[in-house]
Amino acid sequence: MQILDQPTRYLFFTGKGGVGKTSLATATAVALADRGRRVLLVSTDPASNLGQVLEFDVGAVITSVPAVAGLSTLDIDPEAAAGAYRERVIGPVRGLLPESVVGQIEEQLSGACTTEIASFDQFTTLLTDAALIEDFDHVVFDTAPTGHTLRLLELPAAWSGFIAENPDGATCVGPMSGLEAQRVQYEAAVRSLSDPAVTTLLLVSRPERSALEEASRTSAELSALGIASQHLIINGVFESADPADPLARALEQRGHAAIEAMPDRLRVLSRETVPLRAHNVVGMAALRTLLNAGPVESPHAFTDSPATQALPQPLEAVVDEIARSGHGLLMVMGKGGVGKTTIAAAVAVELAARGISVHLSTTDPAAHVADALGGEVEGLTVSRIDPREETQRYIERVLASKGKDLDEDGRRLLAEDLRSPCTEEVAVFHAFSRVVNQARRGVVVLDTAPTGHTLLLLDATGAYHREVLRTSSLPAERVITPLMRLRDPEYTRILIVTLPETTPVLEAAQLQQDLRRAQIEPFAWVINQSLAAAETTDALLVARAAAERPLIEHVQNELAGRTAIVPLQAEPPVGPHRLRAVIAGTATRLEDTHV
Repeated sequence: MQILDQPTRYLFFTGKGGVGKTSLATATAVALADRGRRVLLVSTDPASNLGQVLEFDVGAVITSVPAVAGLSTLDIDPEAAAGAYRERVIGPVRGLLPESVVGQIEEQLSGACTTEIASFDQFTTLLTDAALIEDFDHVVFDTAPTGHTLRLLELPAAWSGFIAENPDGATCVGPMSGLEAQRVQYEAAVRSLSDPAVTTLLLVSRPERSALEEASRTSAELSALGIASQHLIINGVFESADPADPLARALEQRGHAAIEAMPDRLRVLSRETVPLRAHNVVGMAALRTLLNAGPVESPHAFTDSPATQALPQPLEAVVDEIARSGHGLLMVMGKGGVGKTTIAAAVAVELAARGISVHLSTTDPAAHVADALGGEVEGLTVSRIDPREETQRYIERVLASKGKDLDEDGRRLLAEDLRSPCTEEVAVFHAFSRVVNQARRGVVVLDTAPTGHTLLLLDATGAYHREVLRTSSLPAERVITPLMRLRDPEYTRILIVTLPETTPVLEAAQLQQDLRRAQIEPFAWVINQSLAAAETTDALLVARAAAERPLIEHVQNELAGRTAIVPLQAEPPVGPHRLRAVIAGTATRLEDTHV
């Protein structure tokens, strides 16, 4: 890759979920280390999978990778970071204050905002602490999906400005006097991010219109933050070796068309492409192959043994069960890029076609629900929990209620406190709670954000649940919180969406464990975009289909109570007709595509 020739000190890989950021970031770090550079590979993703890709136990402390001389790793674990942050705040007062007061402080610091700030604190340290990174020539960041990354990159400026303007205020992470000490660090982080001699932002995309459009939006937002040194990588470009295969031909044409039609903002960036590989990018051999400029390896070497059992049922069988109740909440969850929005839209369209009142909403910052529907659908209402809109609405509501009896100075202080970046968490949670309650009267299908965001939202739900139970004067049996709704299998059903690939399946399994710890049991798994469920004769696609079978059987036999499968479509499922084909488990016919 071009970036390997003259790499800057900091390399940030970001983009839409599922485009291959982790694979490319890791392969780049390995390639730089192989060239004799000292490299630190860091994950800022709450749903990090560096360990799976490297086949190495990546932890919350800097650790050398034995298989690659010069390479070290660090996983900014949000929970570990939050625990350390809480201890720094609470430790000095433990034993000095009553246990009840310490308990209240711990509860206040248990929310998602504290987790985000703690992770961000570690992130800025890596950009500013020369002693910490003096042993490394390069720091490669494998970041979370786009929305979370933009939030992380916005935080240094947001907190630096907030501290400057609110030296005596207080926030959900404690007194501002405690954060004042970090001001110099935050300002230095902003300077590092905006210096093209120091930092390069690598926008990763797939040869798909939605991914390229999101990359363009991300590019614009990053430029607005002062991060102008950007480089585009289009990953997974497919070249068919079988012109007679309709699916292969359509996929190749679709990719070329998407690249030809990419937004103008991306055209001016330096750019390169990485071909689709016949194997999953896991392990050192695959990582070192990924960035090779030579021809794609022979797919026949990766054809696996024959399947030992039948494929799962189509998604239609799962929808049949959901439709019987006629109401309730359906949350569609999973790693970014696995097709949650498509699955959520398809289920909503199918239920609406059956005469059920359906409200389709999203908590995903990327919010492509309307695009998937392709227009209005009878019997279906659509909304979006927009963080900025919800935050503004929440601020106005608080000023109108708590601020109505305050004098001018009091209202000014309240308004300044509400400008804290933590306010967004509270505002989004309130909007999420309203959507959950709507499911009493009909079916609400909720397209959630990529996994890390969703878990933070559930964490906020749990914190609210504990606070209500602690402070409510009502009998316990009369208290119903959003978390209680989510735990009720008659009210809430969770669909975990994954791809038939190693990393998405591992992350979906981790998500299921997290849900179970919150006493929430998933209703079903959906294996999306499966080549094994499609018809193809192209050698590379056949090899990838064979590689799917062990993973599909692992999900069926060991992970999921119910499993449904959706074949890879020749054309993205947009519009009611194609979305209902997703439910039926049929592939789009070539004559239905527009490439």
